[in-house]
Amino acid sequence: MSDRPVTPLLDQVQVPADLKRLSDSDLKRLADELRIETVAVVSETGGHLGAGLGVVELTVALHAVFDAPKDKIIWDVSHQCYPHKILTGRRDRMRTLRMENGLSGFTKRSESPYDPFGAAHSSTSISAALGFAVARDLGGTPETGIGDAIAIIGDGAMSGGMAYEAMNNAGHLKKRLIVILNDNEMSIAPPVGAMSTYLSRLYAGEPFQELKAAAKGAVSFLPPPFREGAQRAKEMLKHMTVGGTLFEELGFSYLGPIDGHDMEQLLSVLRTVKARATGPILIHAITKKGKGYAPAESARDGGHATARFDVLTGKQAKAKSNAPSYTSVFADALLAHAAKDSRICAVTAAMPDGTGLSKFMERYASRCFDVGIAEQHAVTFSAGLAAGGMRPFCALYSTFLQRGYDQVVHDVAIQRLPVRFAIDRAGLVGADGATHAGSYDIAFLANLPGFVVMAAADEAELVRMVATAAQHDTGPIAFRFPRGEGVGVEMPADPQPLEIGKGRMVQEGKGIAILSFGTRLSEVMKASESLAAKGITPTIADARFAKPLDREMILDLASRHEALITIEEGAVGGFGSHVAQLLSDEGVFDAGLKFRSMVLPDIFIDQAGPKEMYAVAALNAEDIERKVLEVMGVGVMTRRA
Repeated sequence: MSDRPVTPLLDQVQVPADLKRLSDSDLKRLADELRIETVAVVSETGGHLGAGLGVVELTVALHAVFDAPKDKIIWDVSHQCYPHKILTGRRDRMRTLRMENGLSGFTKRSESPYDPFGAAHSSTSISAALGFAVARDLGGTPETGIGDAIAIIGDGAMSGGMAYEAMNNAGHLKKRLIVILNDNEMSIAPPVGAMSTYLSRLYAGEPFQELKAAAKGAVSFLPPPFREGAQRAKEMLKHMTVGGTLFEELGFSYLGPIDGHDMEQLLSVLRTVKARATGPILIHAITKKGKGYAPAESARDGGHATARFDVLTGKQAKAKSNAPSYTSVFADALLAHAAKDSRICAVTAAMPDGTGLSKFMERYASRCFDVGIAEQHAVTFSAGLAAGGMRPFCALYSTFLQRGYDQVVHDVAIQRLPVRFAIDRAGLVGADGATHAGSYDIAFLANLPGFVVMAAADEAELVRMVATAAQHDTGPIAFRFPRGEGVGVEMPADPQPLEIGKGRMVQEGKGIAILSFGTRLSEVMKASESLAAKGITPTIADARFAKPLDREMILDLASRHEALITIEEGAVGGFGSHVAQLLSDEGVFDAGLKFRSMVLPDIFIDQAGPKEMYAVAALNAEDIERKVLEVMGVGVMTRRA
């Protein structure tokens, strides 16, 4: 413990009620200690750093003024919740953050009563807080009661349309509801769009004058960097109608902007709002992502997500790559096609770095669009681009594509528009756990008429699939690939498009065939090596396509083998289900074929390393070997505990 930071005030805090005994000056010092502790924790565990550092003072002030868990403090996305976890009885477990059987990297209802609502995707907090506020007024939770409902949402998350749906409803219902806009001009990437521009110049000149006086929120009290922007914005508002701010039009009383790192100002504002607010109110706090830790402050993304790092230097302990990441392979392949085809364009939803499109954006700025945290818009915008004659690649994480599913069905699939979906982070992703797992895209895309759905077995296959998508103009097409490094295969010098709906044979064997869809193929090959020592050589094929299926190859495998196993990194209802339907329709089961489908289990798998998560899913090489032996009636080895 000798290398742990010295935190005498923080050591006195076990639960938020302990903050009530501290003076305002003590709370300011506590915030300093909390920031030091947050940096120390993440230096050992890795995780989301910058967002939490930006809300340290706000976290302390919230817990000092309000009475959690009766008062419901709801963090949007909850990347910023580490300081909150430290103050709510979980400090002794913080160094298990994002590890197997450890603390979640996000808020999680099952983890603590101080996490009233789980989060990991954005723009949900206001809807949830409004639900708590209405439940309070209807007498919900009569045993303990519900106090105030407070949503903390970032300016990046405010680009999500769901936030405005919630604010519009809240303004109509007029329930007492507190929304804190944490405006740091930074979500994961710098925010884009009209909303960000609006926030950067906003200053409310008319409403809640008495609250601003209590908060010292006048322009003259702001620090110089905030003061200059606020003064310009105030001048701008002189030309607007009184009460003309967007938030007020939605029915919220607006207070701000205030300095989100000034403890005195925060406490004054929150105490006054707690004592006097009646209907919905929005507090606009200006903060800095990565505040107080120089390496995070200077990073382009504000130190959003880091590996373990040295506290003194900020240098991250990242393992050296043996192969390029799938994301970079996709990005480079797309750039190569864009250089030859001016109709190719790219769309992402606030993830230009995560999806690799930052490279595309640098070279072809006019053809690359970061639409903010707005996946529904990203999908329909891409559909419009396709209808207009462009060749859009809509690059989204699998878990985020879920948010745009109605648009995928209604705006893309029904109209048979050639939108190319590049689905990153397919399969299980490790430390971010169930909220970020790419478990469902195979099932929810392959059931749509006219959709082409591919999965890359390795990085060479990925570049072929990019080439295939680039040339596919007859309808929607998707290709999925996982997080992390490729397997180190030789890359094709001139990748050619694949024939739609055609798989490939990888290894000829006898007795049993394994049909793989996606990157579990490498685990299948490992299992095959182990099986060879037992005298079993399975036939192995790479399906490449979940839709359309390679009927000829699948029926041939079924006719030549006693058993057929499919394997995929997706949920029930995906590739294996489509293969089973084909075999059933063709009467193959009547001939006695043994068929098994290895898929993700019907559970949400908690965070762990990817290998450990796949062990839970029973999709690692040893699990595949065990399944083969079981199907063939050979003595089955005991599965690892």
